[in-house]
Amino acid sequence: MKKSIWIATTLTLLLTACSQTNSEITSLSMPANQEYPVATDIPKVTQQPANNETVPVQKQPSAPINTIAIPQLTTMPHPGFPKADHVVIVVEENHSYEKIIGNKSAPYMNLLAEQGAFFTQSYANTHPSEPNYLILFSGSDQGVKDDSCGHIFKTDNLASELLKAHLTFSGFSEDLPSIGSTACSYRQYGRKHSPWVNFSNVPTYLNMPLSSFPTDDFNKLPTVSFVIPNMDNDMHDGTIQTADNWLKLHIEPYVQWAKDHNSLVILTWDEDDSSKNNHIPTIFVGPMVKAGHYDQHITHLNVLRTLEDMYNIPYSGKAASVQPITGIWS
Repeated sequence: MKKSIWIATTLTLLLTACSQTNSEITSLSMPANQEYPVATDIPKVTQQPANNETVPVQKQPSAPINTIAIPQLTTMPHPGFPKADHVVIVVEENHSYEKIIGNKSAPYMNLLAEQGAFFTQSYANTHPSEPNYLILFSGSDQGVKDDSCGHIFKTDNLASELLKAHLTFSGFSEDLPSIGSTACSYRQYGRKHSPWVNFSNVPTYLNMPLSSFPTDDFNKLPTVSFVIPNMDNDMHDGTIQTADNWLKLHIEPYVQWAKDHNSLVILTWDEDDSSKNNHIPTIFVGPMVKAGHYDQHITHLNVLRTLEDMYNIPYSGKAASVQPITGIWS
């Protein structure tokens, strides 16, 4: 009997020891099984490129789908400058101040001169056309002294600096054959009058035909845009009266809209009729402008510098060495 009790007791002790050993092993094994890093790695599988393509919100497109977008004004202008929601710059061709101002064949141009800030001492920088467009757009003629085609530049310019500031830009050219075209000429379009085409840091889709310019909802316009008539309608080949009628038809709706929408139109000329003085009209029209005649001496560089100060973006080229236009803002 005593032997049976001894055997039972011994078995009980052995079973208890085994149970404790298993318990300890289980307890020690728990941290090894709790592989939390593995669990947190699971979402990484969904970040693979193949999965990203099925989740549009995760995509990072290199360029916006919309070529014309309502601007997001993320910068503040320098003190004393307005922050226009939109600026439209229209460039006419090869006529002097004396040929336009007071000319009965240009009633609309002269009406704009009386409605806005009219600069009586405005001058182009050089001859011929193309270097002036480049100066207005980038602060430099980029070494171009003629109207040649096919240039490619990488320097900073008005469009590239606006884009860096998360603002928007487009160039609208009449008779441009297609969006992004690099053609030197087509019908009455001339690339020499559309300077942004020559800059590799300006996306090609921002080079647009005039047919893309809004006709009613001007809120679709980018922050800054150029409008370039073809060579019949900008007075290069056509008459003053033809250009005047074209402006009234295509630009007057925007001028009227701008009055109630904090927006601005700038009308200027690339150069005069090849004279030494290079005296041209320049007119600013918008609700932020005090109408009047202003005799401060300005060139294309001053116009560019003013736009850069308006949106507080870096100065391009020689725009850094001139003064912005002041004294005209209400």
